[in-house]
Amino acid sequence: MCGRFAQYRIAYEYLDKIGVQLPLLSGSSPEPIGRYNVPPRSRVQLLHQDDDGLRMEPVPWGYAPFWAQGKRPPAINARVETAATSKFFRDIWKTGRAIVPADGWYEWKKDAANPKIKQPYYIKLRSDEPMFFAALGKFQRCGMLEPRDGDGFVIITASSGAGMLDIHDRRPLVLPPECAAHWMDPELDPREAEEIALEHGRGVEEFEWHPVNAAVGNVRNEGQQLIERISDPAV
Repeated sequence: MCGRFAQYRIAYEYLDKIGVQLPLLSGSSPEPIGRYNVPPRSRVQLLHQDDDGLRMEPVPWGYAPFWAQGKRPPAINARVETAATSKFFRDIWKTGRAIVPADGWYEWKKDAANPKIKQPYYIKLRSDEPMFFAALGKFQRCGMLEPRDGDGFVIITASSGAGMLDIHDRRPLVLPPECAAHWMDPELDPREAEEIALEHGRGVEEFEWHPVNAAVGNVRNEGQQLIERISDPAV
């Protein structure tokens, strides 16, 4: 799954890599986003396409359709195998495809002998380039910035595959830049979007991971030191 990630570059570093030739209507800060410990329920910079251009704006991480609100905490992830047809997500599959620009994410590996002992790992692309999580959400469009009740998004997850299963059996669906751009297109047929999600995620061989300090487990901790390798992991 994905329950914590990093989003620390300048917005235009993500936009340049994704290469969509449309204006950024929401504007962009020249300062780095600077978040190394992004938790669920916080407002996260989400990239999506409107009819007239791109927008990168803060949206709460967590979503539930109106009929499920208040019954349980909002979902933060959606499984790629079922998201297109699930009653919970099928409406936003058609209208709310978006991208979470990111730099890496965290998973906690359990000690086989003592599951209470967990070691966080930071996972990133071997190339150290930005990555693009496929996401679904309900959010404002056409420059309307006032949040509404029910706004939010989920990150789509896929099976980790051989080689990463020792860390966790699920991981964010990371799309190559060209597929991420196509994914956001409002004119994309939902069946084509399903094909992108199921067949075009980056392979496990494109990632690397290393143990990091347990301080990342506390959402109040922040800073570049959270993604730095440690030499004495517990697991």
